[in-house]
Amino acid sequence: MHELFLFTYSSVPCLQLKVTDYHVKCCVVSRYAITSVQSSIWNQMAITKEAAFEVDLPSSAFISNFSIEREIEKFRVAVSVPPGARMSFCLTYEELLPRRLGRYELSVGLRPGQPVSNLTLDVSLVEQTGVAFIKVLPLRTSRLLSNNNAQGNSGFVERTRIRYTPSPQQQVSISPKGLNADFVIQYDVNLTDLMGDIQVFDGYFVHYFAPRGLPVVPKDVIFVIDVSGSMIGTKIKQTKQAMNTILGDLREGDHFNIVTFSDKVHTWKKGCTVRATRQNVRDAKEFVKRIIAEGWTNINAALLSAAQLVNPPSSGSRRVPLVVFLTDGEATIGVTAGDIILSNAKKALGSASLFGLAFGDDADFPLLKRLALDNRGVARMVYEDADAALQLKGFYDEVASPLLSDVQLDYLDHQAFDVTRSLFPNYFRGSELVVAGRLRAGLKDFKVSLSANDSKRRIKLENDVLINSTWRSPDCSGSSEGMSSFVRRLWAYFTIKELLLAKLNTTDAVSQKLLADKAINLSLEYNFVTPVTSLVPNPPRQPKKTSVPPPAAKTVKTTPTSRLAATQPTPVPFSGKKPPQNESKTDGDPHFVLQLPKQQQNLCFTVDGRPNDVLRLVEDPQRGITVDGHLTGAPPKRGHENRSRTYFDRLSISAAAGHAGIIAITVSLEKVVVEGEGRETLTVNRTGSVTRQGVTVDVDNHQGCWIELADDVRFLVLFHHYKHPSYLQMAHLGFYITRGLGLSASTGGLLGKLQTSKPNVFSGVTWRLRDKIREGSDQSCYFVWSIVSRHVILYSICDKTCFKIRRVFILSKNKAGRLRERERERERERETERKLVIERGYSTVFTPKDACLTVISDHEMGLMLA
Repeated sequence: MHELFLFTYSSVPCLQLKVTDYHVKCCVVSRYAITSVQSSIWNQMAITKEAAFEVDLPSSAFISNFSIEREIEKFRVAVSVPPGARMSFCLTYEELLPRRLGRYELSVGLRPGQPVSNLTLDVSLVEQTGVAFIKVLPLRTSRLLSNNNAQGNSGFVERTRIRYTPSPQQQVSISPKGLNADFVIQYDVNLTDLMGDIQVFDGYFVHYFAPRGLPVVPKDVIFVIDVSGSMIGTKIKQTKQAMNTILGDLREGDHFNIVTFSDKVHTWKKGCTVRATRQNVRDAKEFVKRIIAEGWTNINAALLSAAQLVNPPSSGSRRVPLVVFLTDGEATIGVTAGDIILSNAKKALGSASLFGLAFGDDADFPLLKRLALDNRGVARMVYEDADAALQLKGFYDEVASPLLSDVQLDYLDHQAFDVTRSLFPNYFRGSELVVAGRLRAGLKDFKVSLSANDSKRRIKLENDVLINSTWRSPDCSGSSEGMSSFVRRLWAYFTIKELLLAKLNTTDAVSQKLLADKAINLSLEYNFVTPVTSLVPNPPRQPKKTSVPPPAAKTVKTTPTSRLAATQPTPVPFSGKKPPQNESKTDGDPHFVLQLPKQQQNLCFTVDGRPNDVLRLVEDPQRGITVDGHLTGAPPKRGHENRSRTYFDRLSISAAAGHAGIIAITVSLEKVVVEGEGRETLTVNRTGSVTRQGVTVDVDNHQGCWIELADDVRFLVLFHHYKHPSYLQMAHLGFYITRGLGLSASTGGLLGKLQTSKPNVFSGVTWRLRDKIREGSDQSCYFVWSIVSRHVILYSICDKTCFKIRRVFILSKNKAGRLRERERERERERETERKLVIERGYSTVFTPKDACLTVISDHEMGLMLA
């Protein structure tokens, strides 16, 4: 599948919206492609017209950017274009080009919907090891496959550029309605090293493993064919045609058998596979020719019959066991529950690899995908087109020549971490195995090992890879970060895909949520639109009269309580103690939360400090209690390098203790030190307790620390450690006021002030406050705030002043209801939303539960979509 922009218009030419520009730019560096499509339209008529925007992407691609620049105020998926208005669309997506049958294929859609006076396609291709050959195919005007290939150039080329600029006359000669085709480029790379090509950039690496010249390993292949009644007609005819060709391509060293199934299962040769001799192949073709489609669909019985033929393999055989399973429907007889079918197949198939082919839209493709994931294979859709036989044959060709099995790529001496999948059941001729990961800092080289089975033995190889940064990929203008970061983005791309596959392959709800959360966080970090995120373009604040770069798109979680910004970790109570319901806390990138009295809502804000800043969290002069938090720096989020991220790595707590003076408690990620009447140290990796003058400190193994200063004052510190931290995850401390009734009314500090005050907050809204740098000052000023009589009151920490910023208007219920109806009309898929209008006319849509308040200047405030 390929990207598609569709602008709807009347069949009368004079009523057609005019596409003035259509530009496609693609930059490919080491198989990783970033494609940007820009299209501009103009409504030259005196009436408002509608332009519908639709996108059809390559199945493996992630959208990374989408923006719209327009001269009108309202935005919808289907956009109404006023008379004389112009509009520009820009879509960017990223994908790793897979290697199949000895070549990579880049396919770019050209579908402006009409002849365009200014149409360009620009492809830049860079391969460090050199391009072995490259060819441009004729424009592909349909999805149907053919056996025609254009001739290409061969030789060593590291960089190449392809540009296509057809004139309007040339476009009309192809189609009167303009181009509606795919521009296809095929190429391969030079790769002479058996260990493959390893590239390292900015602490990330990618390993392309595709050895050439290895002998083919014989295989045991079982063809399992659905012959139920739904296959009658064209489907069974095309299947027979494909099988006739596939059987003719079997090598004499291969063994094979055929299983057909409907409500009954029939095996061509009972009990075993047979050698692919000429006679056996002729007999098999005759068997296929006599197949009749009728009956129901018993998938479970067919899989168990196939498993008996390949598992266990014959003694001493090094043949690779494969099962090619074709069906066009769902299980309708026998065992029909998907989970039971999956369990039975996994137990029965053993080490065999299952490759599923879903023939047509009625096939149970999700079941086939899970079957393939469980059993060392992949699943593919076969579309009901005239070329279905070619699709079947093409897929078989990809797995027909196994070269290695049980391939393990290892990166030794703990030099690599966060490594994507590195164990592969098979390596087939013409394909490529790709591993990405991260490297420890300061490495000059690292060790790579390979172990795999070939046609005769188990092979083992090791290699030292120099981390050479002399080769630099060119930037790809138009991408958000440039192609110099392609290895890092490729690592994220692979990791997200593996998380989604793992989520698909488990039925445990807790595991599914954990995997989904990891995929969501990584998708948000790298601005990828994935199955667990959605695309939310940022509309401009006001109409623009000049052409400027459009705003970048953002991705958000598709859950009702989602936020664009990362939220704090959810605390897990331990030692049987549960924090009370009314509490204040700070956790994450300092993220402060106050649970509002008599409300089931939290007041949230964050302070963007600097590394080594110390924030006063609690200060009670009457009780002699202070809590200070020390900030440590963390890597910035991608795309927000100018905004620092900080976490608490040390907390200092002191309390007056009568005649004993002061009890001082220092909590770090490694230990808890209690001073006063001596010094006591508790390590965080074991349980311990200390009591001094009524102050009790309890440490639970790797979980947290309870600090009880009195019966009515209790704090909790949580230790956040990550076994395999991601880029955004930083070990840190979380601080909670679990009981603050004993704090006096004069208590101050970021949390203490809110603990003892009663802010009047608009119910149901969670706010996020950023820091503000005062003009003419190098000092950062942090603010605590509340809403009183619809005014925002900010308490400045740096100079202890208090001032009003602006007034916040809350719409009446009736008007809010009308706004909700208007939003339903605009976009039916969006959940009920309300509109909050800020003074000076800036407005945005937000969900009732989540919104973000940003202090922009002393005279302006805005809302961010959460």
